[in-house]
Amino acid sequence: MSTARVVLYTRRLCHLCDNAREVVAAVSAERGVQWREVDIDAEPDLVSRYGEVVPVVEVDGSQVSYWWIDEARLRAALG
Repeated sequence: MSTARVVLYTRRLCHLCDNAREVVAAVSAERGVQWREVDIDAEPDLVSRYGEVVPVVEVDGSQVSYWWIDEARLRAALG
């Protein structure tokens, strides 16, 4: 079973999350890696962890970026 290398933490009504989704989708497709999106509002512990600091991008379990997702930084994290 393959797992997503990139995880994007978002919440509803978040314009930065909309932008991040586009960046993550494009860079992940370019690099040929899987990604998944997690709505933090569905999990109270994630709301406590991230609160208003969304979107957050993790690669292989390590936080890479938050709020404004930088394409170059995401590419570098993916190697």
